[in-house]
Amino acid sequence: MASTQRLFIAVPIPNSLQAFFQEQQLAFISNAIRFVPDTNLHLTVHFLGEVPPDKVDKIISAVKKVAESYSAFNLDLECIEPGPKPKSPRLIWARFTAHPAFTELCQAVTTHLGIKPTNPDYIPHITLARFRKDMPKPIHLPILDFKTQHMSLPVNALALWQSEFKSPHPEYRILVMYPLKTADS
Repeated sequence: MASTQRLFIAVPIPNSLQAFFQEQQLAFISNAIRFVPDTNLHLTVHFLGEVPPDKVDKIISAVKKVAESYSAFNLDLECIEPGPKPKSPRLIWARFTAHPAFTELCQAVTTHLGIKPTNPDYIPHITLARFRKDMPKPIHLPILDFKTQHMSLPVNALALWQSEFKSPHPEYRILVMYPLKTADS
């Protein structure tokens, strides 16, 4: 019997934004922080967890159907900060301004998968780093505000990703990717 795959549905990040986030990481240098490799950066839409092989085709079909039904849009970068709880952060994240199109996209994915959403508050974000569990968290980390700089993430594709546990970081790879509708389509 084939083994399960650890899967999630996410929006890929363009190389230009990967490079931008890499530059911003310099504000958070600490031995207690592990940065996510650029190639692993993504905007999560829905985490699936361990999925048996016989369920993968249904998931691919759902991702394709949602991508064909929703139009591309942009998310505006709000800030890069420790989060999700400022007083007890677990990670450094790039947080985007809430957008109804993102909420609708997330809801459509769970609906097409026949899954009840576990968290109706969809906060669009990209995890840039995690705090090491074996070290004290650094204090007085900056909050980088981008509200006036108009840095945006194009949400123009939806992908099914696989995660494999490796050291020192998991390895992510895209299994399938479908473009969202554009103004031309």
